[in-house]
Amino acid sequence: MEIVYPPVIGAAKLAFRALGLDITVTGAEHIPRSGGAVLACNHVSYLDFIFCGFSAQPSKRLVRFMAKEEVFHHKVSGPLMRGMHHIPVDRSAGASSYAAALRALRAGEVIGVFPEATISRSFTVKGIKSGAVRLAQGGGVPLIPVAVWGGQRMFTKDLPRDLTSRGRALTIAVGEPMQVERKADAAALTDELRQRMQQLLEEAQKRHRDQPLPGEDAPWHPRHLGGTAPTPEEAAELDREEAAARARRSRP
Repeated sequence: MEIVYPPVIGAAKLAFRALGLDITVTGAEHIPRSGGAVLACNHVSYLDFIFCGFSAQPSKRLVRFMAKEEVFHHKVSGPLMRGMHHIPVDRSAGASSYAAALRALRAGEVIGVFPEATISRSFTVKGIKSGAVRLAQGGGVPLIPVAVWGGQRMFTKDLPRDLTSRGRALTIAVGEPMQVERKADAAALTDELRQRMQQLLEEAQKRHRDQPLPGEDAPWHPRHLGGTAPTPEEAAELDREEAAARARRSRP
């Protein structure tokens, strides 16, 4: 029985209404009403798992997300994550996480994956990992690209948090499923998936209600579309600096 997930969804919808979020969902019909599927979503905010999961509501599906193991150890988020049957990812033992996700897919679950692994500071789709493709191949299920946009105005890296402003616009775009053959080249499929995710994201960004004004400092919008967010190259350097700082802190 689903004891935790439905109340969490209900609370999220109440929060959406309280904040007056203007949510636009397109392509939700691509998420199957039964059977396994992998949703591969871009990553621009700490709230993306909520918005990506919301895309499956019209199909009445619950999305089981793969998330870093640390989240499951937190005293608040841990019980919720376990209660919603999300899947912990131990980066030092990825095979067990993959096996758990594969079992869920074969049992007919929808699995949510963020192939970029971390938030994109440039608000473009950075290099992605092949795990989503390999899961879809192993489970014999469709691979569905998803783009979310708008959450970066609320809670993301390097920018002030704003969880109280009303009337924010949010776009969730679900792309056409990719039918991946079990023996097809995973690297080529991963490249195709990234291209589809970037196309979905850019289309969402271009039609989004919130656009930078001429001359505005808009670090919440990609540089190539008139914002002032870091370029992909600048963002990659910031990511490297962050990883190096994390490594230094972890040394005994």
